[in-house]
Amino acid sequence: MSKSNRNRQQHARQKIAQARAAEARRRRRQRWLVALGAVVIAGGAAVGIALAATSGTSSSGGGSGAASLKLTSLSTLGTLKPAPPPGPNGPEGVPVPSAPPLASTATKATGAPVDGIHCDTSEQVLFHIHAHLTVVVNGSPRQIPAGLGIPGAQAQNTPQGTFISGGKCFYWLHTHAADGIIHIESPVHRTFTLGNFFNVWGQPLGPSQAGPAQGHVTAIYNGKVYHGDPRDIPLTKHAQIQLEVGTPLVAPESITWPSGL
Repeated sequence: MSKSNRNRQQHARQKIAQARAAEARRRRRQRWLVALGAVVIAGGAAVGIALAATSGTSSSGGGSGAASLKLTSLSTLGTLKPAPPPGPNGPEGVPVPSAPPLASTATKATGAPVDGIHCDTSEQVLFHIHAHLTVVVNGSPRQIPAGLGIPGAQAQNTPQGTFISGGKCFYWLHTHAADGIIHIESPVHRTFTLGNFFNVWGQPLGPSQAGPAQGHVTAIYNGKVYHGDPRDIPLTKHAQIQLEVGTPLVAPESITWPSGL
């Protein structure tokens, strides 16, 4: 291996390490804020109890995100074929399918806002979570390409594969590797959906189509069958989403989340 290749690989590893270190710092700050918030809540609890007692009424917030989804057991799908082999681990520590991409990146957004989602010159961390997407077409896996949501993507070659470390800007929904990890990095707390992600990709999604693949779409969310338009599936923290276009249906893939994601 040439010295220049070794330098590029070392730079890519440093980029990944820096991203994970930043995520660890963010989580420490978040734990500190939660602890501080607990003190404030404890101080205000007596006031809340007194108000409830004098008003004689109570209220409860409606469910959001995964809490309001209609889900049923996998058994309702009948016998499923085994999941395809997961492929080797990629640069984020998550398997990359040994398969062609579902669609190219040529249709992806190039910087203009999409569904109110902006493309900022740096990654946002106020609201920072990750979800995983698997797509299977007629029983065969498809890759989710690296660099979605990152116009002018700058690729780094690592021993584990390509990692997109930079670009012109970063949409609040984007991918760094072809492992199906969707990075949700936003300056605002908001429920993002799979439909938002496909819009950033510039690909169609609905009950009978995912990207260019056409056929009945079966959606599996965290190991259960999702009922509804797949566009409405929320991208919640560590959600494991599988879209199956056509048949045969296969068992859902389940990843182990690496530290830092």
